[in-house]
Amino acid sequence: MSAGGDNLFAAAGLETAPAGPLADRLRPKILDEIIGQDHLLKGEGPLARMVQAKKLASLILWGPPGTGKTSIARLLADATGLVFAPLSAVFSGVADLRKVFDEARKRRAIGQTTLLFVDEIHRFNRAQQDGFLPYVEDGTVVLVGATTENPSFALNSALLSRASVVVLHRLDDAALEALLQRAEVIENRALPLTADARAALRAMADGDGRYLLNMAEQIYTLPPSTAPLDSERLAETLQKRAPLYDKTQDEHYNLISALHKSMRGSDVDAALYWMARMLVGGEDPLYICRRLVRFAAEDVGMADPNALLQALAAKEMYDFLGSPEGELGLVQAVVYLATAPKSNAAYKAESRAKRAAREHGSLMPPMHILNAPTKMMKELGYNKGYAYDHDAEDGFSGQNYFPEDMERQVFYRPVERGFEREILKRLDYWQKLRNKRQAEEK
Repeated sequence: MSAGGDNLFAAAGLETAPAGPLADRLRPKILDEIIGQDHLLKGEGPLARMVQAKKLASLILWGPPGTGKTSIARLLADATGLVFAPLSAVFSGVADLRKVFDEARKRRAIGQTTLLFVDEIHRFNRAQQDGFLPYVEDGTVVLVGATTENPSFALNSALLSRASVVVLHRLDDAALEALLQRAEVIENRALPLTADARAALRAMADGDGRYLLNMAEQIYTLPPSTAPLDSERLAETLQKRAPLYDKTQDEHYNLISALHKSMRGSDVDAALYWMARMLVGGEDPLYICRRLVRFAAEDVGMADPNALLQALAAKEMYDFLGSPEGELGLVQAVVYLATAPKSNAAYKAESRAKRAAREHGSLMPPMHILNAPTKMMKELGYNKGYAYDHDAEDGFSGQNYFPEDMERQVFYRPVERGFEREILKRLDYWQKLRNKRQAEEK
C-alpha cells in the first residue's frame, strides 16, 4: 500500500488549529496516524518490531517524495526515547556534521542516544558518507537517512552494510482520499469538487501526499460560495505538474525497463503507456529511439526482419520532424514491435558465437576459402579446392567454412514463429544437401 507524507498528518477532529500551511497542520503526532505504511508500521512490520522492542537500528528510508520519511523518523525517535537531531544534506557541510556528532557525544555521556536524521542523504559524497561510519559503529548516533534515490547506486557499500534499507510506498488512491478527508475535517468544510474532479485531484498528486494537500490548500483559497469545480475547471485552477521522472536517475532506468519488457510481453497498451510516461516526463525521444532499435534486433530479430526497419524509420521521422510531430513515429514503432512475433535467436547466436571465438583462439580459416591474389599464395594452397556455390547443383556446395581444427557448431537456432519458420525450412534444406554432399565425397 501507499504511504503517508512528510509533515502531512494529524489526528482528525481538531476544532482549532495553529496557523500555518495545511500540510504542516496535518503533521502526525504518533506513528498510528501515518497513512499507508502498514507494511512497515503494523503487525510484524520491521519498524513496528523495533518500536515494540524499544531498540532502533540505523535505517535508510527509501521512497518517493511525500511518503512520510521525515515524519516516520521523528516519530520513531519519540517512540523509542531517542533525541531527534535533523540534518539536511542539501544545506549542511562538514562543520555541521562535526557539531552534530559533538552534541551526540555529550548526550551519550549522560545516557541519551541521538537519532540523527539526514534528509536527502544521497546528496552527501562518498567521503562524507564514510564520515558517519565510526559514530554509527560505536553507538554515538542511530542514523536514519532519507532518500528518493536507489540506495544501491546513491550510497556507498560501507554505509549500506551498517543500515537496513526500508522501502516506503507511494500513496495509493485510498490513502490520498483519506488525506483529503482529514483536510476537510481540519478546515471544517468540504472541498468544492465534483466526484470526477476529486478523483482528478488525487491523480494529479501522483502519489505525493504533501503535494495533494498543497493543491487542496489552493482550492480552499476560493470563496466559500464557489460552486463545485468539475475536472476542467480544476485543471484551470491548479497548475498541473509533470509525473515524477528524472531522466538522469533511477526512474529513467525503471521506465525504459518497463517499456522494453512490455513490448517483449506483446502488451502494446502497456508499452504505449510507459513510453508516454517517459515523453511527458521530458525524456529525449532519441534515447527512446535507440532503445527501440536495440529491441527490434534483440527481441524480434529475424521473426520479423521489418521490425528493425520500422525502428530505424521512427528515428528518421523524428530527426526530420522533431517534437511533437515526430513522436508519432515512435508510437508507430512501439505498436509494430509490441505486436510483432518475437525471437531472440539472433541475440543468442551472437553470444554463442562470441563464446566460441574466445574459447578457440585465433584459428585460421580453411585454406580453400582464402583468396589467392599472388602466385606465392596459390603455391601455398590458398583457394585450392574452393567450390563456387553458384556453379554447384542447387546453388549449394556444402563445403566446410569452419576452421579445420574446430568442429562445426550451431549458433543460430531459429524459433517456430514469424519469418523464422521460413528460415528453419531453409536451414533444414541446406543441412540435408550438406549431408548428401558429404556422403558423396566419402
